[in-house]
Amino acid sequence: QVQLVESGGGLVQPGGSLGLSCAASGFTFSNYGMSWYRQAPGKERELVATITSAGGITNYADSVKGRFTISRDNTKNKAYLQMNSLKPEDTAVYYCYARHKRGRGEYWGQGTQVTVSS
Repeated sequence: QVQLVESGGGLVQPGGSLGLSCAASGFTFSNYGMSWYRQAPGKERELVATITSAGGITNYADSVKGRFTISRDNTKNKAYLQMNSLKPEDTAVYYCYARHKRGRGEYWGQGTQVTVSS
């Protein structure tokens, strides 16, 4: 059974930090590029960050560059998103997404809420 399970969301003050984890199971994790998306209330889901299957290349949305860092550990079947200098506009449900490096499948996690508020 394929699963992507996010954890680490919560409430944080502006300027604070939060780290999200995505635990994968049921598929060959190292064959999948991993991404984090987010969706704020009333807005479309947007891509936040992406990392290739081997972890060699990362990309970020302009809105999070310099503040967020995506990483992965293929020995633990986990992906991470470290979020620093958080802003209220970062408030959203954050989703983990896996896509096969040759387009042979994709999976979504159930999401974790991140709220940035004083």
